[in-house]
Amino acid sequence: MKKVVTVKRRALEANEERAQALRTRFAASKTLVVNLISSPGSGKTTLLEATVQGLGGELTCAVLEGDVATENDADRIRALGVPAHQILTGGGCHLDARQVEGGLADSGLPEVDILFIENVGNLICPTTYDLGEDFKVVVLSVTEGDDKPVKYPAIFSRAEVAIISKSDLLPYVPFKLDSVLSQISSLNPDGETLVTSSLTGEGIDGWLGLLRDRLAAKRRTTT
Repeated sequence: MKKVVTVKRRALEANEERAQALRTRFAASKTLVVNLISSPGSGKTTLLEATVQGLGGELTCAVLEGDVATENDADRIRALGVPAHQILTGGGCHLDARQVEGGLADSGLPEVDILFIENVGNLICPTTYDLGEDFKVVVLSVTEGDDKPVKYPAIFSRAEVAIISKSDLLPYVPFKLDSVLSQISSLNPDGETLVTSSLTGEGIDGWLGLLRDRLAAKRRTTT
């Protein structure tokens, strides 16, 4: 057991070094970097589609997509005229800083205002891996059940922003929104929570405003 813990510690330490190098790089380019984490099927890619469409060219964006297989998600983003690069993990349950570094080197993605990293669908593995991002966003769809924050407290504690997605389905599923909001607030009192629907547009303006504010704040601190 001691050897397993030691190996994990060394892997995380190596990841931290690469993540810090990425953070320095993103600070120099004044790029806001957002790490999106959720279970499979929560609506991360649909949220990204609504995001880039909502920004409407106001800010430049690019996307790094993490998946076990296929380029489906990257293709959806490219169809909107936004540069995207697919990172295939071949079975890995999360992205690490090395993969992000390699993805940027291989893709030739341009410097942009906002870089979105759509992590592999998983509420556990991506939690402890720093990718050099400015903040983590956890996405929870109303179809997943209302006990997820307390079942997966680590990500809901660490993510600065929590997005409740697919709110248009609330009338049709047994999802206690007030309970979920309370759980998230207790786990991360300083975090921000948004209730959204990428299909109806509910909450999307608030999400776009948050991104604008975070980017402006980063530019002020890196000037």
